[in-house]
Amino acid sequence: MVKNKFLLLIAAVVWLIAGYNVLHIGWIAYINYIKPFDILISVVIFCLFWFLVFHKLVLKHTKRIQSFLEPKQYAWKFFDRKSFFIMFFMIAFGIIIRNFQLLPEEIIAIFYSGLGAALFLAGIQFFRSFFVEMKAKA
Repeated sequence: MVKNKFLLLIAAVVWLIAGYNVLHIGWIAYINYIKPFDILISVVIFCLFWFLVFHKLVLKHTKRIQSFLEPKQYAWKFFDRKSFFIMFFMIAFGIIIRNFQLLPEEIIAIFYSGLGAALFLAGIQFFRSFFVEMKAKA
């Protein structure tokens, strides 16, 4: 079991790793497709995922973690059951798409770059929440 504030740190590390991995796949695929329009679409995808999904998710889980009454929780409590299911689905879907080459590499480059950047920013936001929490408790 870990202190509640460390759940934010665990979330940060998980999201940074996930974001980096997805972004890395996107960047590797981008080598052959760097065009201004593709970059614009990646930015749009980033904005959609960040503002419509991940920013809200970070706020929701930060608030949920901060509301725990017990001083310690199991490490996996950085997420709720629904979020783990969504994460599993996204990982499985991504692996299937790439392994069976269901989408052209250019689409992978565009989509993964935008999605990975949004995931990575979620990790940074969880780190920020962790440091704010540490400062408040000090």
